Amino acid sequence: MSDIGSASGEALRLVAGALTDASGLVLEHEPVPADQVVAGSPSTGYVALDGWGAGEIGVWEMTPGAMRDVEVDEVFVVLSGAATVEFEHPHSSPIVLAPGSVVRLEAGMKTIWTVRETLRKVFIAR
Repeated sequence: MSDIGSASGEALRLVAGALTDASGLVLEHEPVPADQVVAGSPSTGYVALDGWGAGEIGVWEMTPGAMRDVEVDEVFVVLSGAATVEFEHPHSSPIVLAPGSVVRLEAGMKTIWTVRETLRKVFIAR
């Protein structure tokens, strides 16, 4: 069940005091653009839950495979799945994601996401 409200011309908003089941939301997937694919045939799905100014809360999902990405300022919590994120720039040790992982990314970070089991996360980005 999801209680997300939006009126024509207004920002998308979660309904105060209502429940949104981020794990159960149906996400429409699109193939990852060929220039971002590192391995396999991954696809991603996304839904915005709430937005304000330059900020957004949403749910994002990626199927198994690997892709390159350039990040935005974001904090996310993994709901399900298994993946590794490698940091190409600035270089840093890879991190292994599992349900419950909480991660902060900074705008401009260059990453490679290798998903072993479909990964779903809730994020807050700006």
